[in-house]
Amino acid sequence: MKNIVLLFGGQSSEHEVSCISVVTVANNINTDEFKVHLVGITKQGKWLYIDSVSDIESGVWTASQKGAVLSPDATKKELLVLEGESISHIHIDVAFPVLHGLNGEDGTVQGLFELAQIPYVGCGVLASAVSMDKVYTKIIVERLGICQAKYVDIRTNELQDMDGVLDRIEAKLSYPVFVKPSNAGSSRGVSKASDRRELTESLKLAAQHDSKLIVEETIIGRELECAVLGNGNGALEVSGVGEILAAGEAEFYDYDAKYNNADSKTVINPELPEGKREEIRETARAVFAAVDGQGLARIDFFLEKGTDRVVFNELNTLPGFTSISMYPMLWDAEGIDKKSLVAKLISLAHNR
Repeated sequence: MKNIVLLFGGQSSEHEVSCISVVTVANNINTDEFKVHLVGITKQGKWLYIDSVSDIESGVWTASQKGAVLSPDATKKELLVLEGESISHIHIDVAFPVLHGLNGEDGTVQGLFELAQIPYVGCGVLASAVSMDKVYTKIIVERLGICQAKYVDIRTNELQDMDGVLDRIEAKLSYPVFVKPSNAGSSRGVSKASDRRELTESLKLAAQHDSKLIVEETIIGRELECAVLGNGNGALEVSGVGEILAAGEAEFYDYDAKYNNADSKTVINPELPEGKREEIRETARAVFAAVDGQGLARIDFFLEKGTDRVVFNELNTLPGFTSISMYPMLWDAEGIDKKSLVAKLISLAHNR
C-alpha cells in the first residue's frame, strides 16, 4: 500500500476553509490503495501529525502531541513523526497539499516537495506563484491579449504618500473600484470603494493582508467559473461553466458570501449567450497553459452586462473542496464524482 500525506490548515486567511476541504479529500481517497497521513499546520505555523479525520471535524487536532516534519532530503522522501523522544519515519509516495492561499497555494510548499522529489497534486512552483499574485497574473494575461479589468498596482510603502497614490488611481480608473491584496485568497481584504475617502480606507484594509495591492475597475456582470483538469504536457480537460449568485445584499462574492451565507448559490451550466460558453472554456485553457499549469485550477470570469464581453478575473490553482465549492461540482456535472476526481488528481501527480 502507498502512503499519501495530506497537508491542511496553514497560516493564510483561508485556514478554516482548508480544514473543511481536507475532510472532503480524505473521505474520497481510495483506502485500498493509499494509507492517508494527515498533517495539520496551525495558524502559528506548527506542523502536527493528526490521527484521524474526526479530530479535524471536531477541531481538536490543534492539541495533537505529535509533531511532523516533511524532510527535504530527496534520498529519503519521508515524513518524520515526532512523539516525545521517539521519531517515526514514514516513506511518502505522493503529497496532496489541501492548502489555500499564502504558504500553500503560492509555490512555497511546492518548492519543498520539489526539493524532496515527492510527487504532488497541483501546479508547480512557477504556476502557483504567478497565479497567486494577481498583479503577475494580469501581466501574463495581458500578453495573451485576453480582456480583463483595467488596474493599478500599488506597493504598501507608497501609501506614505496617500494623496499621490489616490491621484494616480483616479487618473486611470473611475469609481467605483475594487481594492485587493495581490496575494490573498477567498476575497480576504477585498473591498469596494465609491469615493476618495472609501478608497483610502480600502487601501489600508488591503495593506493588512499584503505588501502589494491592486485596484481594479468595476466590471458589472455575471460571475462565471470554469474548471481545468490535466497536465500541460498531456490531455487537458475543461469543464462546463458554473455561475455564482451571491447573496442578495452582497455587493460582491466576498468571503462571508462564499462560506457563511446560505443565500449564495451556484448554478451549473447556466443559460449563456450563443458562443460564450465555448469562449470561456477556451480562454480558461489558454490561461492555464500560459502559466504552465499542472493538475488543476479554477478560472473565474465576468460576463459583462450590456456588452456580453468575457472578462478574465482570476486563476485559483488550489480551489476549495468544500460541499459548496464550484470545482468539484463542475466535474460532478461532467460525470466525474469526488472519488474519481481525487483519484485523477493523484494519478496526474504521479504522471508528471
